This record gives sequence, structure tokens and C-alpha cells, in this order.
Amino acid sequence: MDVTIEIREDDWSALGEAASEIRRRVFIEEQQVPQEEEWDGRDADCRHFLALHDGTPLGTARLLPDAHIGRVAVLAEARGLGIGVALMRAAIEAARRDGHARVELAAQTHALAFYEPLGFLAHGDEFLDAGIPHRNMHLVLDG
Repeated sequence: MDVTIEIREDDWSALGEAASEIRRRVFIEEQQVPQEEEWDGRDADCRHFLALHDGTPLGTARLLPDAHIGRVAVLAEARGLGIGVALMRAAIEAARRDGHARVELAAQTHALAFYEPLGFLAHGDEFLDAGIPHRNMHLVLDG
């Protein structure tokens, strides 16, 4: 199935309503992340990315000022369509435009294989975040 995905990049005031609904469904409902851990108060400081298909928001991600990518979420019914990869490429490109030498993220261990083809390398020990096993990963950006 060939799906055309539009990626919007903007701040929380522009994308927050749609992004928060996706994050609520994926993290709070599906993965049982406590609301107080999901809503960490950092969204206003981040650049946000929203993936849409035919105007319908299907995925989101954020880039923190220190070049950490986080809150990557795609609705269950839209997984496997390349939406997560498109979001990651947009966030990586934004970090590159900002002059960062590398991007980092904390990946749920079941998603390591998603990030590795994008060039991310895992490092450090596994740890729990919101009760979910994670590992830190990084990607060195070339020019």
C-alpha cells in the first residue's frame, strides 16, 4: 500500500492538540504510561512533528533543544506504513539544521530494530522508564 504522508514541523501551540491525542492513545492507553510521566512539562520547549495522511494525524515526535528525539508515537492502525521513519528523518534533519553534531534518544527495547536501520547505535545498560525497558541510542550527524 502506497501511502502519502505529510510531515508538519511546528511548535506545541500549533501541533499540540493533535500530538497530545496521539500520545494519549499510544502511551497512556496502549502502553499504560502514567499521565504524570507522559506530560513532563517540556513540550513548550520542543519542536514537534506531526505525520498526516489525507489530513488525519497518525503519528508524532518531538525534538528537545539538546537534540534528544522523543515521544515518537504512531497510532496502532497506521503502523508499518513508514510513518515512524518519516517522523524520525524529519527530526534528524531539524537537528542537523540546528547545527547539532549528534542526536540521542531513549528507545523502548522492542523498538531497537526500528532505530538501527536509521543509523542509531545503542549504548549503556537497559533501564526502566515508566516501567518499560529502554536503552539509550545515538546517531552522529555528518555535516
